[in-house]
Amino acid sequence: MGSEDGRQNVTEQTRHKNLTLPPSLTFPKTRIAKPRLYRTFYINQFQSLLEISEPPLSSMAFSTFPSVSKCSSIGREKDTVVADMDGTLLIGRSSFPYFALVAFEAGGILRLLFFVLASPLAALLYYFISESAGIQVLIFAAMAGMKVSSIESVARAVLPKFYADDVHPETWRVFSSCGKRVMVEPFLKEFLGADVVLGTEIRTFKGRATGLVCRPGILVGNKKAEALLNTFGDERPHVGLGDRQTDAPFMALCKEGYIVPPKSDVKSVSTDKLPKPIIFHDGRLVQKPTPLIALLTILWIPIGFPLACLRIAAGSLLPMHMVYYAFWALGVRVIIKGTPPPKLTKSNPDPNTSGVLFICSHRTLLDPIFLSAALGRPIPAVTYSVSRLSEIISPIKTVRLSRDRATDAAMIKKLLQEGDLAICPEGTTCREPFLLRFSALFAELTDELVPVAMVNRMSMFHGTTARGWKGMDPFYFFMNPSPAYEVTFLNKLPKELTCGSGNKSSHDVANYIQRVIASTLSYECTGFTRKDKYRALAGNDGIVVEKGHVAKANKVMGC
Repeated sequence: MGSEDGRQNVTEQTRHKNLTLPPSLTFPKTRIAKPRLYRTFYINQFQSLLEISEPPLSSMAFSTFPSVSKCSSIGREKDTVVADMDGTLLIGRSSFPYFALVAFEAGGILRLLFFVLASPLAALLYYFISESAGIQVLIFAAMAGMKVSSIESVARAVLPKFYADDVHPETWRVFSSCGKRVMVEPFLKEFLGADVVLGTEIRTFKGRATGLVCRPGILVGNKKAEALLNTFGDERPHVGLGDRQTDAPFMALCKEGYIVPPKSDVKSVSTDKLPKPIIFHDGRLVQKPTPLIALLTILWIPIGFPLACLRIAAGSLLPMHMVYYAFWALGVRVIIKGTPPPKLTKSNPDPNTSGVLFICSHRTLLDPIFLSAALGRPIPAVTYSVSRLSEIISPIKTVRLSRDRATDAAMIKKLLQEGDLAICPEGTTCREPFLLRFSALFAELTDELVPVAMVNRMSMFHGTTARGWKGMDPFYFFMNPSPAYEVTFLNKLPKELTCGSGNKSSHDVANYIQRVIASTLSYECTGFTRKDKYRALAGNDGIVVEKGHVAKANKVMGC
């Protein structure tokens, strides 16, 4: 879809640049009779394996292009812009991190190790033999043998977050001012508003990537210009943006060409200025895996996994009043703010006495455990579903919800009669500073409501996943060198603001608590649900169909 006069924004994902895996695209299959049935999978190619600077921009042809800072962004609503990726749309000039992300998130730690070991060979080929040969080695090392669905899943759920954190401000100023932006495909289409993506096709065989590329091969140098000519024909794009000498051929086809000079002090565009904020993202790695970070990750996992097992054992086997101190001794920081309510005494003969229902924001499945550690006593928790392994190692009682409103309400009431209880009404986790919509059921069951704002901090690994096995979630969280949890107890909800004593609707109570927690954390309230999250990250509604109960399908995937 283009602008009003038929022109289009084009992001040319060419050159040895950064791995760009448009999430909704697929690999072309070899020897297919009906190519229309298959969409095209593109990758940006490899720029600088070891983050070695590109040769100085001193070529006579390339030096004639002015800096992008001299490009006006006024009155370009109908103009067409063609932009390169690494070093142009993105600040980073190395695509190593994005290949490494695909290798690790789709193939695991052994694939990442293989990729890192292959990088020196790719660098030698790239700088001394052939750009295309070096790039081909990286493509093969990162993708060969992996399922197409796994790579596309990484493209949809993992890469957009890292791309969005690295958008070049000057390029974005020009790019966003040109043409009509249509949000139809992450990252380049959905988050940057590109209309067309050009790149290199990857061959597949029986649903797996071969690691080889289709004709005409790696798009470098003049092949970029050829791809642009095939797209536009005789019509010349208005603006071309590049950052190195090999971008000159396609920039020369544009009416105006501008270079994006490398600068070390450039700050990326704030993500709230992009057409669409990134609320949901997946993947285990917290930091962009530069060569150094990738190497440290490989070296740390053999140390971090035994450490995680030790931390989990301490939390599972020690009395809860000792867990807080054990966590600190093992490098897990637990920060407590606010005043927690006193423990419910069972001397009260009133059978209608209800325990306190802790309403927690949801960051990981460990939220109720750190709540219990902060209180010094185990607090049972209701969950939508957790893995069997997580249930076994959990130091607190976990009760699964059935997703049947009447059944769940009766169960929660019974648990509250026995004592305090924890619930995360968002129904799923969110990593970004947003709160998902709160389910209102809890507000109807008791007036003893205490909001709890939960925040966690990790330096290497995320403790949640929408695509992988959730049984590893606690292990990944505790594999961080020094993870932290901040538990903030807010004031108990006044009686006049509850459903029972205050005659408030359950939705009003739920929305009020959501706003209170969001205000405490400086988060933003949203109306998104777990269904929205799983559709964005996993391509499903998050429903687990149990064996023998296919028709009911009333269990929901974990946190």
